[in-house]
Amino acid sequence: MHVKSRKSRPLAAALLLAAGSVTALTTATGSAYADTQVCDQFGSVTTPGGYVVQNNAWGTSAPQCVTQVGDGFRLIRADGSVPTNGAPKSYPSIFAGCHYTNCSPGTNLPKRIGNIGGVPTRIAYQYVGDAVYDAAYDIWLDPTPKRDGVNKTEIMIWLNRTGPVQPIGSTTGTVSLAGQTWDVWRGSNGQNDVISYVAHSSLTRLDFDIKHFIDHTVSQGLATRDWYLTSVQAGFEPWENGAGLAVTNFSVGVG
Repeated sequence: MHVKSRKSRPLAAALLLAAGSVTALTTATGSAYADTQVCDQFGSVTTPGGYVVQNNAWGTSAPQCVTQVGDGFRLIRADGSVPTNGAPKSYPSIFAGCHYTNCSPGTNLPKRIGNIGGVPTRIAYQYVGDAVYDAAYDIWLDPTPKRDGVNKTEIMIWLNRTGPVQPIGSTTGTVSLAGQTWDVWRGSNGQNDVISYVAHSSLTRLDFDIKHFIDHTVSQGLATRDWYLTSVQAGFEPWENGAGLAVTNFSVGVG
């Protein structure tokens, strides 16, 4: 049985801004925009829409680089591999909210779950065939309005996976949410509880309300309505390779 574990590491204060190269590109209409390359292990950059793209190579010392493209990113370098029966190499991702004191501009997170009407989101992924990874949302809940450190409960929504990897814990059943049927996994990585929703087939895009998954997590006793949603993240957990994986569209709102 291949069990994924996950540990988050704090973002160093000196690395909260992107490091790397900035390349100006020209669109078909002639207007210019800039993409930013981030290669620092915990480096990040803010997107035009006010999200944060983070390299977050927390589980490897091998080189990894992401390029922020609009409100998305592409993993352009992802050297090395780690055993598929353990933790992934990293979690390159885009997020809204607060992650280890790095908060997206103008965010209204953390926000009490009982005061949230909905969390509509849109995601579009591009996949590659020569890597082992999952493509997943990472949603963090905590009893307090926490802006730093590890939260109490982690929700993962797996839209795709390749190779012999699987979520933490074991399956507890299935549930229908967002027009899809998901296998539900529950477990702990030693730092926080994890509930994972795994799609039955590969999904390249999805528009849905994250609040439905939060409500189901509450119904499973892993949070209460007095807890707080602290961040919504979307990206990849690679075990082997991963260059070329991309989030081409991301948006999320917390009402």
